[in-house]
Parts: sequence; C-alpha cells; structure tokens
Amino acid sequence: MDATRLRGVLPAIPTPVNADDSINVEATQKLVAYLLKQGIDGLVPLGGTGEYGSLARTERVKMAKTCVDAVAGQVPVIPGVLDPGFHDALEVGKAFADVGVDALMVLTPYYTNPTQAGVRDYFLRFADTSPLPILIYEIPYRTRVAINPEILHELSRHERIIGMKACNTDMYHFLRVVAGVDASFTVLSGEDSLFPLHLAAGAKGGIVVTASLLPKAWKHIYDLAIAGKTTEALLAHRQLMPLMDMAFAETNPGPIKSVMDLIGVDAPRMLDPLVSPAADLQGRLRAELTRQLAVSEFPR
Repeated sequence: MDATRLRGVLPAIPTPVNADDSINVEATQKLVAYLLKQGIDGLVPLGGTGEYGSLARTERVKMAKTCVDAVAGQVPVIPGVLDPGFHDALEVGKAFADVGVDALMVLTPYYTNPTQAGVRDYFLRFADTSPLPILIYEIPYRTRVAINPEILHELSRHERIIGMKACNTDMYHFLRVVAGVDASFTVLSGEDSLFPLHLAAGAKGGIVVTASLLPKAWKHIYDLAIAGKTTEALLAHRQLMPLMDMAFAETNPGPIKSVMDLIGVDAPRMLDPLVSPAADLQGRLRAELTRQLAVSEFPR
C-alpha cells in the first residue's frame, strides 16, 4: 500500500450492530456490496462514524475482518485507530494487520494535550513500529489537537506515513499543509462540507461520511473537480447540502444510520452513549434521501 492508491472517494462507514452490541455481519456485507457496486475507491471503517470508542476491542477486529472479507481485494480497507495512548493504538493496529487491512488511519493523540514536538514524535514512533503504512487523522474539533503545517511537512517525508485525513476546517491551514507535503504523501479531504474546495486546493480525494448513502453522487463531484471543472463541482456539491445539514444536525452517525434502510441496510441501532436522532430529524432526512435517490442521475 502506498500513497498512489489514496485517490477518489473512500466512504467513512457506520458500524451496523446487533442488540448485544456485536457486529451485524450480514448488514455490513450488504453495505460493502452496495458501495462496491457504486464504484468506491476505498473503505474506511472504525472511525468516529464507525463508533470506534463504543465498540468492544474484539468487535473492532471483527468489523475490520468483515470489511476485508467483503471487499476481497477490490479496494483498500483502511480502518481507524482512535486510541489516545501509543501502546493501545499499536496493539489495535497489529490486530487489524493480522486480519488483512491495507493501512491504518491513526488519530492524533488527545486528552494529554501534547506539544507539537510530542505529536511529531508520536507519529514517527508509530510509523517506525507499525506493521502497516499509516495515514494521519487530524480532526481538531474533536481532539482539541491541531498539527502545525510544518510538522505535517516533516512527517510526510517518512516513507511509512503515506497520507492524511484532513478535518481541520481552516482553509488557510489546509492550503499551507498541501503546499509543503512530500510528493509521496497524499492529502485526503475529511470534510463532506469542504470536499470540492479541498480537491481544488490539492487533495487527491476524500474520506466522506455521506458517501455511504450516495457514493455515485460524490464520485461525480470528484470527477468534475479533478477535471478542473470546479464551478460544476461546487454546483453538484450544493445539491447535497440539505442532506449534509441534516446528516450532521445530531452527532454522526445517528442520522445516517436511521435512514440506511433506504439503501438496503437496515441496522439503525446506536451504541452508548449515542442515541437515535429525534423523530422529526429522521423524517426530514428520510424524505431528502428518498428525493435524492429518486432524482439522482446515479441510481443504485
């Protein structure tokens, strides 16, 4: 696995679960089959959308294996590693490697409030020790840890750090990052709301939450953007804004889980401490997704 495979639309998928909080294997297989049929470029389970922190460790590994088996080598599988401590994160990464994932998306260490030097050393040590290449996962509005562009430039030169999921919503920060990263390193947008702007600014693709619902619509935006048709990409993106507004009106992935039966995946159950979204929000999102599926040029 190297940075050249980090391209296009990689859905950040929710985790279907049973009543006992175990992985719903059948629903996961249906979700992966749906996404593969729509032409996705990769699969990212077990991030925040995947409720990583609420799953038992054994179930995280089971989810990773279920995705690997369902994908059958067609696209890379890159699970999140969201533990705040080095040793726990590395242990999980090794367990994921054992079931055949292609790379690891490693979250910035949080709660300890590390310095920039500490963040740099953490990722260098992880990359040196990890059995697989890694992507940096920067999401400061959840972790309270932003990575200075200069640190990311340094990390991008490590041969086993192949990319990042960029969720810093500061566009100037993004521009500074892209301007100095190594050519062997791929920046992926991590924000549905900024996806076409990130592509125009140098991202090679994106890890997109609502692509779990409408993957072909997001692929269309990607194709327009990389063809230099930024205005058209923005117009296509604008059509998805009502759906995005509702999908993130309550904590993700509650809203999207509540409507995934519309794409053939009936597994709305949430893991504590998250709960199902308000009935009114579910109704409005259901109506909007139904409309998008009916009028889309990109049918299931």
